[in-house]
Amino acid sequence: MKSKSVYVCQSCGSQSAKWVGHCPACNEWNTYVEEIIPSRSDLKPSQQSLKSRPQKLDDIDIQQLSRIKSGNAEFDRVVGGGLVSGSVVLIGGEPGIGKSTLVLQLSLQLSKVKTLYISGEESLQQLKMRSQRLGEGHNKIFFLSETSLENIMAQIGQFEPELVIVDSIQTMVTERAESSAGSITQIRECTNQLIHFAKTSNCPVILIGHINKDGHLAGPKVLEHMVDTVLHFEGDQNHLYRILRVLKNRFGPTDEMGIFEMRSTGLRIVSNPSEFLLANREMKLSGNSVAAIIEGHRPLMLQSQALVSTAAYGTPQRSATGFDNRRLGMLLAVLEKRAGFRLAVKDVFLNMVGGLKVNDPAADMAVVAAILSSENNLAVEQNICCTGELGLSGEFRPVTRIELRVAESARLGFKQILIPYANLKNTDFSRFDIQIEPLKHIGELHKKLF
Repeated sequence: MKSKSVYVCQSCGSQSAKWVGHCPACNEWNTYVEEIIPSRSDLKPSQQSLKSRPQKLDDIDIQQLSRIKSGNAEFDRVVGGGLVSGSVVLIGGEPGIGKSTLVLQLSLQLSKVKTLYISGEESLQQLKMRSQRLGEGHNKIFFLSETSLENIMAQIGQFEPELVIVDSIQTMVTERAESSAGSITQIRECTNQLIHFAKTSNCPVILIGHINKDGHLAGPKVLEHMVDTVLHFEGDQNHLYRILRVLKNRFGPTDEMGIFEMRSTGLRIVSNPSEFLLANREMKLSGNSVAAIIEGHRPLMLQSQALVSTAAYGTPQRSATGFDNRRLGMLLAVLEKRAGFRLAVKDVFLNMVGGLKVNDPAADMAVVAAILSSENNLAVEQNICCTGELGLSGEFRPVTRIELRVAESARLGFKQILIPYANLKNTDFSRFDIQIEPLKHIGELHKKLF
C-alpha cells in the first residue's frame, strides 16, 4: 500500500486533498502544509490489547491512582490537590512568561520523586545555570536535552522515572510522522505516545505547549481533549505577578487559580493575593472602588479604577483593562437609561488593578461605583467595598458565595460592604464584624456613596 500526502492547516488541523490558500475552517491564509501519511497494514489485536477485560465498578482498584504533592501550595490547589498517577498535564502560556521556570522549580522541589526533565529548547548547561539561580537541586532529578521521541522513550525505559517533564511538546519529533517539528501531525503523534506511556506506567507527565497569536494552545484542538489537565500560565511581562488558571481538569475543579510573583530567584507563592491587589490605596482619590470577587474557591478583594472625561474627539472612547469591554458598554447603557447619567458623550477608561482578568459578574457594583466616583469627582470611602451583579433594569442581582466575600472583607479591615438585597435571604451575617448595606437599585448606590 503506497503512502499518500495530504495538506494540513497548521492553525486548526483541517485537511485537504490539494493545497488551498485560504482555510475554510479557521479563515487563515497560507497555513496549509503538505504532510506524508505513512501506509499501515491491517493490524491484528496485540497480546497487550487482549489483556484488557471489562470490569465492574466494585472490582476497579483506585488505590494506585494516588496524588503526588509537589510542595507548591498554589500548583497543588490548581490541579486539585497534587499530580495524579498516570495523568498528563499540559501547561501553555506566552513566550517568556515563566513556563519553564515554573516546571523546573517544581522538579527541584520534588526531592523524593525520581524526575526526568526533558528539554528540547535548552542545553544541559543552560538548565544547570537556571537551576543554580532557582536553588540547589537533588540527586533524584535527571536532565536530558533531546528532541527525538524514540531516544526519549528509550531513556525513560532505562531510568524508570516517577515523573516526566517535556519542555516543549512542539520541539519533539517522532519517526512515525514525516512532517517537520511543530506540525500538527508531529504534535499529535508525540502526544499520543506520551499519553500511552503515562497510562500504562502510572507515571505522571507534564507537557509544556506554545500558544499561537490568538492566545490559544498551538497545535490541533484535539490535543486539549487528549490530555487530562490543561493549565494556562498568564500575566503581563511588565508586571511581577503571574496567574496559573485551569481550563480543564479530569481530577479536580476547573475554576481554580494560583498567583505567583516573578523574582530573580524564581516564582514566589502569593499566599494572600488580596493584600497586593489593594496596594497603594492609602490616597483618597476619586474613581477608585473595591470589589469582593470570587476566583475559583478563593475570595479576592480587587481595586477597580475608572476615569470619566469629556470626549476630546467626536466619538467617545470605551476602554477596559482586565474587564470585558462589552460588559462595560452594557453598564454604561444601564447608567444612562436607568439612573439618568449622561455618559454617552464622555470618554470612559476602566482598569482592574494587578493585571487580573475579571470574569465574576459580582464586580459590576464596584465598576459602577468607580465610574460614578470619577464622574462626580468624589472619592469613595476607603473602608467600603462592593459586590453585586447589575441587571439591565438597573436592579442588583444576588451573587454566589456571599458569606466568603463578606468574611474576606471583614478580615481585611473593611467596615462596610454593599451587597444585593436579595442576598439577605437565608443568610446570617451577625457573626461578621462588618456592617452590611443591602441595595436594590442602582439609584440607591449613588445615594449611599455620595
